Amino acid sequence: MTPTRVLLADDHEMVRAGFRIILGSQPGIEIVGEAATGAEALARAAELKPDVICMDVQMPDMDGLEATRRIVADESVTSAVLILTTFDRDDYLFEALGAGASGFLLKNSTPEQLIDAVRVVASGDALLAPAVTRRVIERFGAPVEKSTAPVTPPAALETLTDREAEVLQLVAQGLSNAEIATQLFVGEATVKSHVSKVLQKLGLRDRIQAVVWAYENRVAVPGG
Repeated sequence: MTPTRVLLADDHEMVRAGFRIILGSQPGIEIVGEAATGAEALARAAELKPDVICMDVQMPDMDGLEATRRIVADESVTSAVLILTTFDRDDYLFEALGAGASGFLLKNSTPEQLIDAVRVVASGDALLAPAVTRRVIERFGAPVEKSTAPVTPPAALETLTDREAEVLQLVAQGLSNAEIATQLFVGEATVKSHVSKVLQKLGLRDRIQAVVWAYENRVAVPGG
């Protein structure tokens, strides 16, 4: 099995050392490089083409959010970016999602959560923990509750089958593939296929974008 290649970007050497020990000891994960600044992370990403970049937010020269934005915009780099920060701040969270990050994790998470997060984003999925989902819903769902104006469904929604639209609503509620499979009485592989088709038809990158899209377009209504 080809190992998941990881780049560590953090301006604190001790933090990088800790991540290196945690991740490097896992089968199937290889640390291929490190960066101490945002600009260095950008250069190393282009040079090494890692599968996953563990990206700190506050770094010299260029912060991790701007580095993420540029990495995601570079078509020659297909790395998934996992934001890791000490600061549990909504502005960081939403700017990270807007920049194209595939995951957002606090540094006080357990080693097991870090390992799982790297594997999740490396698989092409997005790390969308329930707590993060709730904050996305609070941000994008609030206007829906207050509005009584008739809503015209976006044209892209008409390209989805009834089952795909149902899966989109469950994704927007923060359910995992396994939870959706249980609710719909289908296999997890079937759900994964539906999610992939939803993302493809709507032109979305990952589950995080699907949640934001659903609430921005009033496809999912909190409590509905």
